[in-house]
Amino acid sequence: MEIKSNVKNLAIAGVLSSATTLGAYKLFLEKNQTDALFTNTPSAFTRMVSDAGNVPAGAPGEFTYAAEKATPAVVHIKTKMTRNVSRQMFDPFEDFFGFGGGGNRRSQPETQEASGSGVIISADGYIVTNNHVVQDADEVTVILNDKRELKAKVISTDPSTDIAVIQVKTSNLPFLTFGDSDAIKVGEWVLAVGNPFNLESTVTAGIVSAKGRQNIIDRDGGDVNPLESFIQTDAAVNPGNSGGALVNLKGELIGINTAIYSRTGQFAGYSFAVPVGIVKKVAADLIKYGNVQRGYLGVNIGEVNAKLVEEKDLKVNSGVYVAGFAKSGGSAAQSAGLKVNDVIVKIDGIETKSMAKLMELVGRKRPGETVVVTVNRDGELKDFNVTLKNKDGNTNIIKGETVSSTVTSEYLGAKIANLTESEKAKFKVKGGAKLVEVDPEGRIGYQGFENGFVITKIDDKEVGNAKEVADVLANRRGKVRIEGVDLDGTRVKYEFYLK
Repeated sequence: MEIKSNVKNLAIAGVLSSATTLGAYKLFLEKNQTDALFTNTPSAFTRMVSDAGNVPAGAPGEFTYAAEKATPAVVHIKTKMTRNVSRQMFDPFEDFFGFGGGGNRRSQPETQEASGSGVIISADGYIVTNNHVVQDADEVTVILNDKRELKAKVISTDPSTDIAVIQVKTSNLPFLTFGDSDAIKVGEWVLAVGNPFNLESTVTAGIVSAKGRQNIIDRDGGDVNPLESFIQTDAAVNPGNSGGALVNLKGELIGINTAIYSRTGQFAGYSFAVPVGIVKKVAADLIKYGNVQRGYLGVNIGEVNAKLVEEKDLKVNSGVYVAGFAKSGGSAAQSAGLKVNDVIVKIDGIETKSMAKLMELVGRKRPGETVVVTVNRDGELKDFNVTLKNKDGNTNIIKGETVSSTVTSEYLGAKIANLTESEKAKFKVKGGAKLVEVDPEGRIGYQGFENGFVITKIDDKEVGNAKEVADVLANRRGKVRIEGVDLDGTRVKYEFYLK
């Protein structure tokens, strides 16, 4: 069955429940070479030599080896967050005297809990999961396969790929090694490992039913450009599987389970995973730089189809059509010699039969790295060495702040945390900081500020991060003006006195 983008009902595979309720809350979406980062610690980035010769080929239908290898390295993630909940409020006196008309609705902050999965990728506790599993979380807890519960910190997140990295402080953990998502074939057996419906360590089997799926997730926010080239499988994935492992029969990680095709919020035959080719690059960047370094060809592209072939008199029936070049910052592809009407058929020798595949392959590279772009130009194949640029048109590496930075202010009576990239996109801000663990009796809590409030300006001056907010307000006395974003997304201004 072909999935049309304008009729899709997709559910992010997460479990969400109120702290005071045990019922599941379905999250719906509707929508038309690697870094040696862990030189001293065994990890998925540096495959162990002892494993290389002992991994069995994996007989079709034989799942026990892969299940036994993957299960210990998949964790259960629980988060707590504060959200504004609208409730109907009644005044008994108004109702008694007939004045009330049924009361009114008021928004109140409420602690909620969410559940998902994660995959251990290093012995010292680095874990890959989905951004939407830890997004907006005030507290993250990881439950290991041996039932230990550990507090985790969010290292950094990438909303564009829906990937996040968190870490627990421990050692000698089991971890999965990275497989090759380019090598998997349609029809190949795979296992999905995760924690659906809070059922820990659940393994399901299926086949790869398609590769390079795109237009799966519609993410709000002008700064979020989805990078999608999903592996589609029919392995059963349900709410709570988000961030869990998709493995081949060798027990190698080939994807991170992210979304399901569903009209009800539960599995209906299709699930989608971010391929490990993207995961390992994004994870490496988040750990090393605090953000993702993206290389760009600087081309406007389109899918080659029969109509385009006839209209442009192309000499090839598949590939990615070059319709134009980026104007701002210059185009890396144009500088290397590509022309309009070229059809890109390979990147570094790997076929690009779709835009999704091209974007995936380029998305694995950083600014300054060179890729070999093979094009079909008037029936002839030509290779071009293209040095990728960043979105600003240069090859600089931009190091970002990790989102785990939290500052404790005893003076204010609160902890202040840096915003994640997804929070910046959600609130449409470039910087700022979020209040967490606010003491109601403290100086800032006494003024009515609550957990989750985002401070963007103090005395009409923009603030960029948690440390800056804490420094500006340290030992402050007198009148203060604070601007920010409330829990419900409303932009507000407050003026008050600190004593």
